[in-house]
Order: sequence, then structure tokens, then C-alpha cells
Amino acid sequence: MSREAHVQFYESLGVRFPGATHRNIYVRSERAGQRVMESITRFITQKLKLKVNESKSAVARPQERKFLGFSFSAGPEVKRTIAPKALERFKHRIREVTLRAKGVSLETTIAELASYLRGWRSYFGFCETPVVLESLTRWVRLRLRAAMWRQWKTPRRRRAALLALGVRPRLANNTAGSGLGPWYLARAKALSVGLSNAYFKSLGLPTLIDDAGVTNSNRRVRTRTHGGVAGVGG
Repeated sequence: MSREAHVQFYESLGVRFPGATHRNIYVRSERAGQRVMESITRFITQKLKLKVNESKSAVARPQERKFLGFSFSAGPEVKRTIAPKALERFKHRIREVTLRAKGVSLETTIAELASYLRGWRSYFGFCETPVVLESLTRWVRLRLRAAMWRQWKTPRRRRAALLALGVRPRLANNTAGSGLGPWYLARAKALSVGLSNAYFKSLGLPTLIDDAGVTNSNRRVRTRTHGGVAGVGG
């Protein structure tokens, strides 16, 4: 059945087609791409009487184009990757949520993140670059650790929160008295121990990768949250 017949058939059923449809066509060479581009454009404009958005149409290498949030890697082994703009939108969303964490509990922040992370993973988990998903998962945890460090505010509260999370007294004292910024200290050992990967998981934070990526050093789980973690500074 031709495409014209398909269109007529579906329109007879009352189906309305979207105002814009995006398609990528892959060929072996740039010359073939130019030929196909001219042919498809002519068919769409002359046969179907539709418009082609020339500003969004191009003949280019696959890794230079994006499609529904995806792109392709360069090199001999081509893989599906997440497009740069999709990654930036992801980080922008995570920043919005973690910046609002100042006056709310960690559990509330994680609950808000969880639905977004699950939906994002169900869509972009189709990519073939798991290292990117691993990196984003680590970045989300760092954002949460930095947010909690800001929320605890004072050295006294930070020390109390770290001790309640099982950090050794000497390490808690040294970290709580540090004058370094939240983003730097998010990588500190004290926060990695107190706010471990397993601890985040126990509070319901999903990952963008499977559980095989959890290291043995992060398997200790604490299920009780100290009052300071739940918004002492808020």
C-alpha cells in the first residue's frame, strides 16, 4: 500500500496528522545524501503539497545531527548516544530540584527526583553509552551531598549530622570545620561515607544504571535519618 493510500485511509477514520513530522534518512555518502534530499524535498512539496523546514533540514554526518534526543558517536564503531541538548536539559532539571532542597527534607527532594529519573531512564536508557549514565548517576549524588551540606549550614550542625550518619568523630570534626565550598566537599570521604550510594538507595533514589554498578564500599545502609539531615538549617 502506498503512503498516499495510508494517508487517505487514516484520514477517513478521522485521524489528524501532527503539524510537523521529523525524519532522519541514512545513506552511505554525502553525494547520495544530497540526491535523496532533493528527491524527498521535491516529493513532499510537489506531490504531498506540504512544506519543508529548510532551517532544520540538512545533509550531514550522523554524529552532527540529533533525533528525538539521540545522536550517534563518531569512529569505526557507531553507537547511539544522548544528544548534548538532552543532557543539558537533564542537568538543568536536577539543578532546579536540588537548589530547592534548602528548606525541605532529603526524603522530599529524593521523592521529587525519583519520578523524573525513572522516566528519563526509561527513555534514554536505550542509548549505547552506559558510561554517560554512570557519570550522570554520580553527578546526581554529588548534587544531593552538596545540597545537604548547604542545608546543615553551621560547623556544629554539620558535625552532628555526620556523626549521626556513622562518620568517625575525627573525620566528622575535620570535615565540619573545613572552609571549602559545598561542591568541593561533596566529594569528601565524610560525605561519601555518611551519604553513601546505599543510603540514597534506601531512601528511594533510583539510578540510571543497574545495581551491578554499586561498589562494595557503598553497601552499608542506614535507614534512620538524623533530624539535621531532614532540614536542620531550613
